[in-house]
Amino acid sequence: MTSLALKKVTKSFGAVDVIRGVDLDIAAGEFVVFVGPSGCGKSTLLRMIAGLEPITSGDLAVGGARMNEVAAARRGVAMVFQSYALYPHMNVYKNMSFGLETAKMPKPEIDTRVRKAADILQITHLLDRKPKQLSGGQRQRVAIGRAIVRDPKIFLFDEPLSNLDAELRVQTRVEIAKLHADIGATMIYVTHDQVEAMTLADRIVVLRAGVIEQHGSPLDIYNKPVNRFVAGFIGSPKMNFLSVAVAASQDDSVVLNLAGKQLTLPQPVPVGQGAPLTLGVRPEHIVAEGAGGVSPDGVSLGTFTVMHVERLGGQTIAYGNLDDRQTLTVALDGQRSIAAGDKLSVSIPAERCHLFGEDERRIGG
Repeated sequence: MTSLALKKVTKSFGAVDVIRGVDLDIAAGEFVVFVGPSGCGKSTLLRMIAGLEPITSGDLAVGGARMNEVAAARRGVAMVFQSYALYPHMNVYKNMSFGLETAKMPKPEIDTRVRKAADILQITHLLDRKPKQLSGGQRQRVAIGRAIVRDPKIFLFDEPLSNLDAELRVQTRVEIAKLHADIGATMIYVTHDQVEAMTLADRIVVLRAGVIEQHGSPLDIYNKPVNRFVAGFIGSPKMNFLSVAVAASQDDSVVLNLAGKQLTLPQPVPVGQGAPLTLGVRPEHIVAEGAGGVSPDGVSLGTFTVMHVERLGGQTIAYGNLDDRQTLTVALDGQRSIAAGDKLSVSIPAERCHLFGEDERRIGG
């Protein structure tokens, strides 16, 4: 297991800055996921770690040794790409052993490594097959096996599940998590899928426009996003954002105007009366009852008019509007008998509310 450190790392393509001063320490054996929207720089950052893209400025260290000018083949990293890139004329065994043969490794050692990796990935029975005889999930496991046999210090994954269907993505995600638990290697994984990030990572690094917005454990980022961007990116369905204004501010609470009514949160704010804020509300934290029903302990958001319903079996998701026409998404457990046109009283526990200032930073702890 090996640590990795990035110190003020930048990457520019001409006048365009793609990575802008990234500082990050990754502990030995940690599973870190880079997540963010398309174009945020996550794959570029991964390629810089791999040695496939030169670093414009800053330092990259692997195991404490500076790696900026070290060739990719000598960095002790192995990369699994979005494309499987398997040799179609070689069977699985040869695909996994080819790199070791090129490096002039003794055949007995090659055979030991290939069979050990195949056993870990449960593809021993596939060693004689050609890639065209494999499913997408099997091909991805072969690509991972090709990385394992190199016995790298660090594994790099660049959106490895994006070519798989939904069922295979879930299955392979579990296999990658199990692989990390079994071999304990340092792993860095790139994805735009926040569900993959939440389920795989020891630590998530959220990127936007080449800058780290926040990093921390999945639940830390989910419960305490530092800004509106992170709050909206992590979580499915995404967080609701409602425009509110400060009606009154106390030392230990704030009264907000929303949809023609006032709601009180036990949270001080650093702004005065009339200041505009954004109230963040996760769909799964909203409590909904029939119109006129009494909301349980929590902050009332008023009346919600249902416009569209998605029935997922274990969850019912309703889309609609509050009284002031602001849109709201409500995620309810189980199968609910609601339909378009229904009016529901909606509320949320006060501790589940998030407030964001005009600078989009989260207010409070």
